[in-house]
Amino acid sequence: MSAPLRVGVISTANIGTAKVIPALRASSRCEVVAIASRDEASASRVAADLGIARSHGSYQALVSDPDVDAVYNPLPNHLHAEWSIAAAKAGKHVLCEKPLARDLDEASAIVEACATRNVVLMEAFMYRHHPSWQAAVRLVRDGRIGRLQSVHSRFSYFNDDLTNIRNIKEYGGGALFDVGCYNVNLSRMLFAEEPDVAGASIVWDEASGTDIVTSALLEFPSGHAVFSCSTRSEPDQRVQIVGQEGRIDIEIPFNIPKDVPTRIHVYSGGKPPTAPGCETIEFPPEDQYQDMADAFAAAVLDGEEPDVSPADSLANMRVIDAIFAAAQSGAG
Repeated sequence: MSAPLRVGVISTANIGTAKVIPALRASSRCEVVAIASRDEASASRVAADLGIARSHGSYQALVSDPDVDAVYNPLPNHLHAEWSIAAAKAGKHVLCEKPLARDLDEASAIVEACATRNVVLMEAFMYRHHPSWQAAVRLVRDGRIGRLQSVHSRFSYFNDDLTNIRNIKEYGGGALFDVGCYNVNLSRMLFAEEPDVAGASIVWDEASGTDIVTSALLEFPSGHAVFSCSTRSEPDQRVQIVGQEGRIDIEIPFNIPKDVPTRIHVYSGGKPPTAPGCETIEFPPEDQYQDMADAFAAAVLDGEEPDVSPADSLANMRVIDAIFAAAQSGAG
């Protein structure tokens, strides 16, 4: 077995310290060797708390660290391009939080930098690595619900703190970037096609300038997807996959707990709507972040194709750009 992938983490953001760093450390193929913050004292404190051997008082120091093979970038969205590109130029592989960037131009610059230095780039859509989603995709591909016709999804939470990065426009805040990127991604994944944006509508927050409710209709060659996302609604997440002969409901599609079983429900036959035939498929507890870490390590160490390829990330960003454009032009 090859030596573990030595990972450095840019920033002490909560998603990293609470979710991804524990998952990287739980992976037999990864080792977290360093963490960085613009505040050296903060980096040192977090490193000590988490048992990470080395801390850096700047992001540049981490990407220049010769003992770091790969960088995990959970910085605010407006810093994804700058520091993913810096990592690539330093010869480091890049695992970058979603969305990859704030627009297609930024995303393309990241992809080009990684390709130029021949380093792996993977966008951190952790949900795609969970067995429940892999099973759902397989059921669709196998025709379990007949020809796929439509995908309906929602992802929302409530956060009105104007100092939070998710509510700061210049940082890449807003619903579509933060959670709607999942709705776009899963729709494209299920259809395995690229859509046109047939319509979009956005509610803008006057105080922050961010989108707080975004809805869109995506038209694929073989069907359509409809979704809504919000930063000012009740916490909710759901996905319904509809075919000619049935449907699949994903019980917890995105924030999948690592310590409880999860389920998907496959509806077909029976006597709908009051008594449809239903098969519930249960999956044992699984850490989707660890699955993502394993997949990233396999891409770097074994040369496997990343589950979320750079081309996939660019296509997702292209649709997000088109949704903003459609809403602003009144197409919807």
